[in-house]
Amino acid sequence: MGSEAATPPPPVPARVLLAVALGAVVMAASMGARQSFGLFLGPLAALPGLSLSLAAFAFALHNLSWGLAQPFAGAAADRFGAPLVTAVGAALYAAGLLAVVLAPGPAAALLGLGVLVGLGLACTSFGTVIPAAGRAVPPGRRSAVMGLAGAVGAAGAVAVVPLAQASLDRSGAGTGLLVLAALVLASAPFGLALRAGGRRSGAAASVRGPAPAPPALSAVLGAASRHAGFRMLTLGFFACGFQLAFIGIHLPEHVVRCGIPAAVGAAALALISVANVAGSWLCGLAGSRWRPQRVLAWLYLARAGLIVALIALPPSPAVVLLFAAGMGVIWLGTVPLTSALIDRMLGARHLGTQFGLCFLSHQIGSFLGAALGGYLLEATGSYTPVWVLTAAVGVVAAVLHLLINDAHASPARARAAARGEARGGRAPRFD
Repeated sequence: MGSEAATPPPPVPARVLLAVALGAVVMAASMGARQSFGLFLGPLAALPGLSLSLAAFAFALHNLSWGLAQPFAGAAADRFGAPLVTAVGAALYAAGLLAVVLAPGPAAALLGLGVLVGLGLACTSFGTVIPAAGRAVPPGRRSAVMGLAGAVGAAGAVAVVPLAQASLDRSGAGTGLLVLAALVLASAPFGLALRAGGRRSGAAASVRGPAPAPPALSAVLGAASRHAGFRMLTLGFFACGFQLAFIGIHLPEHVVRCGIPAAVGAAALALISVANVAGSWLCGLAGSRWRPQRVLAWLYLARAGLIVALIALPPSPAVVLLFAAGMGVIWLGTVPLTSALIDRMLGARHLGTQFGLCFLSHQIGSFLGAALGGYLLEATGSYTPVWVLTAAVGVVAAVLHLLINDAHASPARARAAARGEARGGRAPRFD
């Protein structure tokens, strides 16, 4: 299980680490704002033309629009650079929030919160920022540096959620959304720090000569989908989305139904966010030392074990908070590990595009996890069946990751795949 490198990779210069951390501020604002959306459900229902169910559907819809847009946002970042993409994304994100403030109603909620915010998240969150951070450093250091970027992004939830709550308490939903829009826009200049990866790639290209014309998006995605390991990774990422969406949305209600004060559920979500800061960084470090797919397998098994413990032990505040602390450590640690594994299998040149394809599976899982939680609760009167299902998909994901062969697709095979894709013929498989 140890690292395969015979010699350790060179250390990462402090200026590159600083650039990665500054660039991840964009993700911190983006993900922090999203983490606060649950606070707005009730206040938004009081705005003209809106209701609780409509606001909830708009927030659910942004998961799908985010997932569908992520491969294209990643491809744009790979080709034009992360700074430009994050700037456009910040503008879309802010426009989506402002639409509800300026013209509250069903159309503004669905277009703004459901579509524009989803597009903005695709351009400003980990699917764009983390691959850019990885390209800024040598391969042996990528998992750790991507973990650092993930930790900075996770810190956004810790900082932004209290700010959003304070704005809501003082002036209501409209002011709260204005504050979030201003915060996302103010973070956009930090994306300029992500040019470090572009400069490094450009320098390498100048040594080798003129860069070849970039392959078509269909060729890049086709090469990824023909890698057996990538397919299993993508299926496993579905489980991550399912688990996180169900827990993030339904844990507070589960706590109340167990007879525990609602404040414990809110504290549990906050504890998940705090633990996630250290967890994202630690998971990235683990991916530098061990094969990422094996770390991911243990991570999914740990999630399943925590879920079983939560529903098997007598309900109490201590059990809920211990569950939250443990889950927080491995909450978004899947993101740097998944990115590192894609890098091992396919390289970093099109990492944003390929992560975007994988992330679409994650978001389909998110939509189903949130929706099935409510449906099965109404059908059975209990969350227990959904908790069991959530643990089971974690076990399946662990098995899939243990079976992944992370053999790298060689440049010659990748070029052959691209030629086959362009001709419409059958391209080589990456098994």
